Amino acid sequence: MTLDAQLLLNQARGGSEKALGQLLESYSRYLTLLARVQIGRRLQGKVDPSDVVQETFLEAHRQIANFRGNSEGELVAWLRRILAGQIALTLRRFLGTKGRDLKLERELAAQLDQSSEILDGGLVASNSTPSQHASRREQALLLADALDRLPEDYREVIILRHLEGLSFAEVSQRMERSEDSVQKLWVRALANLRRSLGGAP
Repeated sequence: MTLDAQLLLNQARGGSEKALGQLLESYSRYLTLLARVQIGRRLQGKVDPSDVVQETFLEAHRQIANFRGNSEGELVAWLRRILAGQIALTLRRFLGTKGRDLKLERELAAQLDQSSEILDGGLVASNSTPSQHASRREQALLLADALDRLPEDYREVIILRHLEGLSFAEVSQRMERSEDSVQKLWVRALANLRRSLGGAP
């Protein structure tokens, strides 16, 4: 966890609403990306992922006193669990089910963890040493920020291919493009993403 993030967390635990707001905002792109993947799989554009993230932040405000972790990884895992609960709540509203579904919440939490691991591990190779890696923000957070800066079609092809795990044929259907053009777009998108992260072209 960066010194700034640690300071904000300490202030938030001490009751500073402003510090908590700043801290949570720094995870907004990351959580929105994860929410978008889960909502995209189930509700296909019927819900805005950023609305679910705002609900997640409200719940985090209510529960901050219960957070016991000290690392960024622990904070991010805690936020993912809250996000899983909010997505489950949203799905219940849309599907018209009444009671809380703990099995669905566990399934969503596992899928959010899996998406985060994909972001953290394999999407773009990291050339950093373990000590460099430990001294900066988690790779998943950096990737979410970098993805957000990409042109929309680049971002879309990477999300559909890597986070939703669709085949090129399925991506071409979703994006309404030929499979060949989707493959070329994907290659350019990954190269652009690597450059954005300071990796090899």
